[in-house]
Amino acid sequence: MPPVAIVLAAGKSTRMKSAVPKVLHELFGRPMIEYVLDAVRAAGVRRTVVIVGHQAEMVRQALLHHADLRFALQAEQRGTGHAVMMAAEALADHDGPALVLAGDTPLLQGSSLTGLLDEQRRHAAACVIGTAVTDANQGLGRVVRDAAGNFLRIVEQKDATPEEAAIREINTGCYAVDCRLLFESLQKVRPDNSQGEYYLTDVPAVLKAAGKTVVAAPRFTIPKRWESTRGRSLRRCGERCSGRRRRDSWRTE
Repeated sequence: MPPVAIVLAAGKSTRMKSAVPKVLHELFGRPMIEYVLDAVRAAGVRRTVVIVGHQAEMVRQALLHHADLRFALQAEQRGTGHAVMMAAEALADHDGPALVLAGDTPLLQGSSLTGLLDEQRRHAAACVIGTAVTDANQGLGRVVRDAAGNFLRIVEQKDATPEEAAIREINTGCYAVDCRLLFESLQKVRPDNSQGEYYLTDVPAVLKAAGKTVVAAPRFTIPKRWESTRGRSLRRCGERCSGRRRRDSWRTE
């Protein structure tokens, strides 16, 4: 069965200090989310659910011309896991792989998403987490492995120990996951963290605890000029890097 995609587009532009939803900020005259949609289509996706929340109608109106999109509303911002739960009804009939990713990753490449799907098939994995190794790991989820290099869990920086915070491998926020197992595992996620939110990053650990195969695949590279990008400098950096979109990026906040 062809893969589907869930694109998270409910967040605010808090660090960009703008009333415009972050996914609608433009690079070369196109909203950032348009580049993400290009990438998922290049990976073979023909049906995408966009999770909207902040300025939901503005995001919908900007994307209504895409016939392959459906929208799901996250009326209350309760974390990334809660956002993905909103897609359950739209994908109730899908029994196959799903890509889950953020809508503000304009340098994302379809080849990297195809790579995640390939890893999922090769390992018969319930979930493959796209990771990257970077020194610019401030504020990002760390990928914790055991002594043999196997995935253990993702820990958000706010909840990390000093040893975990020193880890250079980070979660890019891109996943290839079995769709049915995704929604089943989300029912087991609890907001037992410093933010009181439902973290999507808890899903791999839930699956692993259930005996499912979970793989962390370092298939993403963060360009040096992108590593230091935060907030409103996103657009400037994106415009410099977009001419070299052979390399991949991930979400910045």
